Amino acid sequence: MASGSQRTDPYLGYRFLVEIEGLVVGGFSEVTGLQAETEVEEVREGGVNGAVLRLPKATKFPNLVLKRGITDSDALWHWYQEVVDGYVNRQGGAVILWDEEGQEVWRWEFEGAYPVKWVGPDLKADGNAVAIETLELVHNGLKTP
Repeated sequence: MASGSQRTDPYLGYRFLVEIEGLVVGGFSEVTGLQAETEVEEVREGGVNGAVLRLPKATKFPNLVLKRGITDSDALWHWYQEVVDGYVNRQGGAVILWDEEGQEVWRWEFEGAYPVKWVGPDLKADGNAVAIETLELVHNGLKTP
């Protein structure tokens, strides 16, 4: 065991919460899109033949994809419907990772988010799976406090 109280085990990926300001939403079963990628530009210096400089350009953030079981709350559907009707209601929020004791250990905050895609559940009479809705959010980037 490592000396001191430093954590050495990774956190588990199934204890998380999604907060979206202004919207009452239930727990999500899956979140994808917690990513950032910085493009680079290659620059060749005159007279330097052995190396290529790689300079950072813009950073891109893919859409966040949220999945949850459908409940009585239709807030996510109405938020998307507003976009369809031409009214973009941008919201901030966060994806929060918890430890085994339910304490917050990581927080990824996003701003200016609005839904660009809503997917309803696959309905099958011969199955017994939970009815899942998917909401895809475009946003202005991720940050940690």
